[in-house]
Amino acid sequence: MKDSLDLSKYYEEYNKNIKPDWLFDQLEELKCKILNVKESGGKIIFAGNGASAAIASHAALDFTKQAGVRSVTFHDAGLITAFVNDFGGDFWLSKACDMYADSGDMAIFISVSGESPNVVNAANELTTHGVETVSFTGKSKGNRLGEAAVMNFWVDSHAYNIVECVHMIWITTIIDMIIGKSEYSVS
Repeated sequence: MKDSLDLSKYYEEYNKNIKPDWLFDQLEELKCKILNVKESGGKIIFAGNGASAAIASHAALDFTKQAGVRSVTFHDAGLITAFVNDFGGDFWLSKACDMYADSGDMAIFISVSGESPNVVNAANELTTHGVETVSFTGKSKGNRLGEAAVMNFWVDSHAYNIVECVHMIWITTIIDMIIGKSEYSVS
Protein backbone atom coordinates (compact mmCIF):
# COMPACT_ATOMS: atom_id res chain seq x y z
CA MET A 1 0.00 0.00 0.00
CA LYS A 2 1.21 3.49 -0.85
CA ASP A 3 1.95 6.05 1.83
CA SER A 4 -1.04 8.06 2.91
CA LEU A 5 -1.11 11.74 1.99
CA ASP A 6 -1.31 14.01 5.02
CA LEU A 7 -4.17 16.22 3.88
CA SER A 8 -3.62 18.80 6.62
CA LYS A 9 -0.05 19.42 5.45
CA TYR A 10 -1.15 19.28 1.81
CA TYR A 11 -3.72 22.04 2.25
CA GLU A 12 -1.38 24.03 4.48
CA GLU A 13 0.93 24.21 1.48
CA TYR A 14 -1.94 25.59 -0.64
CA ASN A 15 -2.77 28.12 2.08
CA LYS A 16 0.87 29.20 2.29
CA ASN A 17 1.08 29.76 -1.47
CA ILE A 18 -2.32 30.95 -2.63
CA LYS A 19 -2.00 34.57 -1.43
CA PRO A 20 1.57 35.76 -0.82
CA ASP A 21 2.04 39.37 0.36
CA TRP A 22 3.11 40.60 -3.08
CA LEU A 23 0.25 38.97 -5.05
CA PHE A 24 -2.40 41.68 -5.24
CA ASP A 25 0.01 44.38 -6.44
CA GLN A 26 1.53 42.02 -9.03
CA LEU A 27 -1.89 40.92 -10.30
CA GLU A 28 -2.95 44.55 -10.66
CA GLU A 29 0.27 45.40 -12.50
CA LEU A 30 -0.17 42.46 -14.89
CA LYS A 31 -3.82 43.34 -15.47
CA CYS A 32 -2.76 46.86 -16.49
CA LYS A 33 -0.05 45.51 -18.80
CA ILE A 34 -2.56 43.16 -20.46
CA LEU A 35 -5.06 45.98 -20.94
CA ASN A 36 -2.31 48.10 -22.50
CA VAL A 37 -1.58 45.26 -24.95
CA LYS A 38 -5.30 45.07 -25.77
CA GLU A 39 -5.62 48.82 -26.27
CA SER A 40 -2.58 48.90 -28.57
CA GLY A 41 -4.05 46.12 -30.76
CA GLY A 42 -1.66 43.42 -29.56
CA LYS A 43 -2.37 39.91 -28.42
CA ILE A 44 -1.35 37.66 -25.55
CA ILE A 45 0.57 34.49 -26.36
CA PHE A 46 0.21 31.73 -23.74
CA ALA A 47 2.46 28.66 -23.69
CA GLY A 48 3.66 25.83 -21.50
CA ASN A 49 4.28 22.08 -21.53
CA GLY A 50 2.00 19.29 -20.34
CA ALA A 51 -0.50 20.49 -17.74
CA SER A 52 0.93 24.01 -18.13
CA ALA A 53 -0.04 23.81 -21.83
CA ALA A 54 -3.58 22.93 -20.77
CA ILE A 55 -3.61 25.92 -18.41
CA ALA A 56 -2.28 28.09 -21.26
CA SER A 57 -5.05 26.88 -23.59
CA HIS A 58 -7.71 27.53 -20.94
CA ALA A 59 -6.26 30.99 -20.31
CA ALA A 60 -6.14 31.90 -24.02
CA LEU A 61 -9.75 30.84 -24.45
CA ASP A 62 -11.07 32.73 -21.44
CA PHE A 63 -9.00 35.86 -21.98
CA THR A 64 -10.37 36.00 -25.53
CA LYS A 65 -13.97 34.98 -24.91
CA GLN A 66 -14.65 36.37 -21.44
CA ALA A 67 -12.24 39.30 -21.04
CA GLY A 68 -12.14 40.42 -24.69
CA VAL A 69 -8.33 40.24 -24.93
CA ARG A 70 -7.10 38.48 -28.09
CA SER A 71 -5.05 35.51 -26.96
CA VAL A 72 -3.47 32.50 -28.65
CA THR A 73 -1.49 29.35 -27.95
CA PHE A 74 0.67 27.21 -30.21
CA HIS A 75 -0.56 23.88 -28.88
CA ASP A 76 -1.96 22.56 -32.16
CA ALA A 77 -0.63 19.01 -32.73
CA GLY A 78 0.21 19.71 -36.38
CA LEU A 79 2.17 22.84 -35.58
CA ILE A 80 4.04 21.23 -32.71
CA THR A 81 5.01 18.08 -34.61
CA ALA A 82 6.10 19.99 -37.71
CA PHE A 83 8.11 22.53 -35.73
CA VAL A 84 9.71 19.88 -33.48
CA ASN A 85 10.64 17.91 -36.59
CA ASP A 86 12.13 20.92 -38.37
CA PHE A 87 13.60 22.95 -35.48
CA GLY A 88 14.04 20.47 -32.60
CA GLY A 89 12.27 20.06 -29.29
CA ASP A 90 14.20 22.82 -27.57
CA PHE A 91 13.45 25.41 -30.27
CA TRP A 92 10.01 24.66 -31.70
CA LEU A 93 8.30 27.18 -29.42
CA SER A 94 10.84 29.95 -30.00
CA LYS A 95 10.41 29.44 -33.77
CA ALA A 96 6.62 29.61 -33.43
CA CYS A 97 6.96 32.79 -31.38
CA ASP A 98 9.35 34.22 -33.96
CA MET A 99 6.85 33.53 -36.75
CA TYR A 100 3.67 34.62 -34.97
CA ALA A 101 4.58 37.28 -32.41
CA ASP A 102 4.22 40.93 -33.31
CA SER A 103 5.61 44.05 -31.73
CA GLY A 104 3.20 45.07 -28.98
CA ASP A 105 2.27 41.49 -28.06
CA MET A 106 2.90 39.93 -24.66
CA ALA A 107 3.84 36.33 -23.92
CA ILE A 108 2.84 34.53 -20.75
CA PHE A 109 4.82 31.35 -20.17
CA ILE A 110 3.79 28.75 -17.60
CA SER A 111 6.28 26.21 -16.25
CA VAL A 112 6.45 24.56 -12.84
CA SER A 113 10.23 24.16 -13.00
CA GLY A 114 10.94 27.32 -14.99
CA GLU A 115 13.71 25.30 -16.64
CA SER A 116 12.02 23.75 -19.69
CA PRO A 117 14.43 24.52 -22.54
CA ASN A 118 11.72 25.14 -25.16
CA VAL A 119 9.93 27.67 -22.95
CA VAL A 120 13.12 29.38 -21.73
CA ASN A 121 14.41 29.65 -25.32
CA ALA A 122 11.10 31.16 -26.45
CA ALA A 123 11.17 33.74 -23.65
CA ASN A 124 14.73 34.71 -24.58
CA GLU A 125 13.80 34.89 -28.28
CA LEU A 126 10.87 37.19 -27.66
CA THR A 127 12.89 39.44 -25.39
CA THR A 128 15.30 40.10 -28.26
CA HIS A 129 12.29 41.13 -30.39
CA GLY A 130 10.92 43.54 -27.79
CA VAL A 131 7.96 41.35 -26.79
CA GLU A 132 7.37 41.56 -23.06
CA THR A 133 7.31 38.18 -21.31
CA VAL A 134 5.70 37.18 -18.03
CA SER A 135 6.21 33.84 -16.32
CA PHE A 136 4.33 31.66 -13.88
CA THR A 137 6.79 29.27 -12.25
CA GLY A 138 7.42 27.20 -9.14
CA LYS A 139 10.17 25.14 -7.54
CA SER A 140 13.40 27.18 -7.42
CA LYS A 141 12.90 30.94 -7.21
CA GLY A 142 15.92 31.76 -9.39
CA ASN A 143 14.80 29.62 -12.34
CA ARG A 144 15.82 30.59 -15.88
CA LEU A 145 12.32 31.38 -17.11
CA GLY A 146 11.65 33.69 -14.18
CA GLU A 147 14.97 35.42 -14.80
CA ALA A 148 14.10 35.95 -18.50
CA ALA A 149 10.68 37.49 -17.76
CA VAL A 150 9.83 41.04 -16.74
CA MET A 151 7.47 39.62 -14.09
CA ASN A 152 7.60 36.19 -12.47
CA PHE A 153 4.67 34.84 -10.49
CA TRP A 154 6.50 32.24 -8.42
CA VAL A 155 4.87 29.56 -6.28
CA ASP A 156 7.12 28.43 -3.42
CA SER A 157 6.47 24.71 -3.81
CA HIS A 158 7.97 21.63 -5.45
CA ALA A 159 4.58 19.89 -5.70
CA TYR A 160 3.49 19.98 -9.34
CA ASN A 161 -0.26 19.83 -8.66
CA ILE A 162 -0.11 22.60 -6.09
CA VAL A 163 1.97 24.88 -8.33
CA GLU A 164 -0.25 24.23 -11.37
CA CYS A 165 -3.47 24.83 -9.45
CA VAL A 166 -2.16 28.05 -7.94
CA HIS A 167 -1.08 29.21 -11.41
CA MET A 168 -4.60 28.52 -12.71
CA ILE A 169 -6.17 30.48 -9.87
CA TRP A 170 -3.87 33.47 -10.34
CA ILE A 171 -4.33 33.56 -14.12
CA THR A 172 -8.11 33.26 -14.01
CA THR A 173 -8.20 35.93 -11.28
CA ILE A 174 -6.82 38.40 -13.83
CA ILE A 175 -9.71 37.59 -16.18
CA ASP A 176 -12.19 38.35 -13.40
CA MET A 177 -10.30 41.54 -12.53
CA ILE A 178 -10.64 42.72 -16.15
CA ILE A 179 -14.35 41.88 -16.16
CA GLY A 180 -14.76 43.46 -12.72
CA LYS A 181 -16.63 40.64 -11.02
CA SER A 182 -16.39 36.91 -10.39
CA GLU A 183 -19.89 35.90 -11.45
CA TYR A 184 -21.05 36.57 -15.01
CA SER A 185 -22.62 34.90 -18.00
CA VAL A 186 -20.19 33.05 -20.25
CA SER A 187 -22.53 32.87 -23.23
